[in-house]
Amino acid sequence: MAVDLCSRVPTSPDVDSPFETLDIDPDADEDELVDAYRRRVKSAHPDHGGSAEEFQAVRTAYEAIRDGYEPGDELEPVETDGRRPTDEGATRNGQHEADSARNGRAGAETDDASSGSGPDSEPEPERRGARVEFLDYDVLTERGWSLTDDDLFEKAAESDIDGDAYGQVFVEPRTNLLKAAEDAGHSWPFACRGGACANCAVAVVDGDVKMPSNHILSEEMLEQGVRLSCISLPVTDDLRVVYNIEHLPGLDELRLPPQHARKMSAGR
Repeated sequence: MAVDLCSRVPTSPDVDSPFETLDIDPDADEDELVDAYRRRVKSAHPDHGGSAEEFQAVRTAYEAIRDGYEPGDELEPVETDGRRPTDEGATRNGQHEADSARNGRAGAETDDASSGSGPDSEPEPERRGARVEFLDYDVLTERGWSLTDDDLFEKAAESDIDGDAYGQVFVEPRTNLLKAAEDAGHSWPFACRGGACANCAVAVVDGDVKMPSNHILSEEMLEQGVRLSCISLPVTDDLRVVYNIEHLPGLDELRLPPQHARKMSAGR
C-alpha cells in the first residue's frame, strides 16, 4: 500500500518523527540505527511492496538522525510527486537506479513522470553508472555450483534465491561496490573499508572494476578476478560479481579477525 510522504516527514507534532519512521528509540546507538535503516529501506523499496514516497521518507529519517536530529526538530520538506527518488541523496546512493535496473521500467517511468509537465520542463539527464548483478558465494556452496560455471548467473536467475543472496544494484560514478550494496539495504562482509584486508573480497565474473591501490591481493588472485569491494569502482556498464568469498583459499589468512574488524569499523 502506498504511503503518503506527508505522513512520514515531521512538519507538526502530529506526524511521525524520524525515530518513529525507523521504529527505533531516540537513544538507539549507531549499530541499532544502521540495522533499523537496512530493515526499513528494504520493506519500503518499491520492488518489495513499498513506494517511492515511503522509501524517500526512510532515507530522510535516516539522514536526519545521522545529522543530529532531536525529538521536536522539524525537517525540510521533500518532493511528494510520487516519482521514484531523484534527489541528490537518493541518486548518490544508487537506490532509485537499482530498482529501475532490476525491473526494466526506467525509461517508461521517466516518460510517465515527465508527461504533462509543461513545455518549459527539461528532460531528465541520462543516468550514468553501472548495473551490478550479485550472488552470494554461500549459494554456490549449497547448490554445488562453481565460480567457473559459464552459466552461473543464468542458473541463479532461474532459481528461487533470497533477495539478499541474489539481485542487482545500481552503482553511481565514484561509488564503490560495497557502499552501493549497503545503500541498497544489503549486508555484504567488510572490516577496514580501506583495502587493507580481504573481508570484503568479491569475485568479478563479468565486467571490470578498478582499485586505486592494492597492498594485499596477489597477482594470481587478481588474474582470477578477485577484488576488494570497499575500494572497487566499476569501469564497465554491467558487472557480475560473487560476494562473501573471504573464506576461499588464500583469502582467509588476509581477513581481519572479528574483534579487530569491529574496532576498525567503530573507528570510522
